[in-house]
Amino acid sequence: MPTLEHNALVEMFREHPELAPRLLATLLHVEVPPHASVAVVESSLDQLIPVEYRADLVLELRDERDALVLAIVLEVQRDVDPDKKYSWPAYVAVVRARKRCDTIVLVVAPDAGVAAWAAENIDLGLGRGHVAPLVLGPAVVPEITDPADAEQETELAVLSAVAHGNGPSGLTVVQAALAALGRLDQAHAMVYFQVIWNGLREPMRQALEALVMERQIEGEATFPPFVQKLIDRGKLEGMREGMREGKLEGKRDTLLRLLARAGIVLTEDESARIQACTDVATLDRWIDNVLGAKTATEVLS
Repeated sequence: MPTLEHNALVEMFREHPELAPRLLATLLHVEVPPHASVAVVESSLDQLIPVEYRADLVLELRDERDALVLAIVLEVQRDVDPDKKYSWPAYVAVVRARKRCDTIVLVVAPDAGVAAWAAENIDLGLGRGHVAPLVLGPAVVPEITDPADAEQETELAVLSAVAHGNGPSGLTVVQAALAALGRLDQAHAMVYFQVIWNGLREPMRQALEALVMERQIEGEATFPPFVQKLIDRGKLEGMREGMREGKLEGKRDTLLRLLARAGIVLTEDESARIQACTDVATLDRWIDNVLGAKTATEVLS
C-alpha cells in the first residue's frame, strides 16, 4: 500500500509537472526535447491482455504546435521491488505505442541503495534490447544547505532533505528545507514536513528536536509553527530549565573563581548565599563588585 511519503512525492510532481523535465535536464543531463508545455495525463495503462498496470504518474511534453515530443512515466520507489523490472518496460511499451512518441521511465528513489538498483538496465531478453530507467537519487540530487536556494527551489529542497537528511550535512539540509516550507500553504507544508520527518533516523530526529528547542528558547522563530510543535511543552520546559540552571551555575563558578583570585575568603553563610542565588542579574552585579573589593561583604552588597 502506498505510504504518505510515496503519495506526497507523487503529488509534488503532479502539482509541478514542469519539475520532471527540469530535473532531467539539470541533474541527469538529459537532452529534453524543446517543449512549450508539460501536462499530467492518465496513469492507468490498460492493455489488450486482462491486466492493468498503474504507473504513479505519466507526463506529456508538447511543443508549440501541440505535438507530443516526449512522455515521462514517473515512479516513486522507496524499496527494492523485483516486479518493477517487469512492469517498467511494460509502461514504456504501452505509452510509446499509445502516444507514438519517445517514452522514458523516471524513478524518484531517495534511498541510495534503491536508487542504484533502479538504475540498472533491464534486459528484455537475450541481450537484444533493454530499458534504462533514469533515476533521481542521492547521487544526483544536490545537498541544498542555503535557505535562500531552498526558497527558490522548495520542491528540490524537499527532495534534498529526503535524500540527504541522514548524511553528514543532514541537519543543515533539513534546516534549509524546513525554513523554505514557510512560503507554502500550511496543508502542503505539513505534508512535506511529515515526509522529511518520517525519513529521518533517530539520531537526526533528536538533533532536529534539540535545534527546534534551542530556537524556541532563544525566541528565534525560524521554523514554521507546526515544526515548533514537534517538541512537547514538558520537554521544552525541561530543557529551558536545564539551560537556565547551567547559566546560573556558570555565573556562580565565575564569581567564586574571581573571589579566590582576589584572596577574599568566604564564610559558610556567604558561600551558601551565592549557591542559593537564582537571579542572573544579581550574580552579574556581584561579579562586577569583585573588582576593587577587599571583603565578601563589599562583593555581596
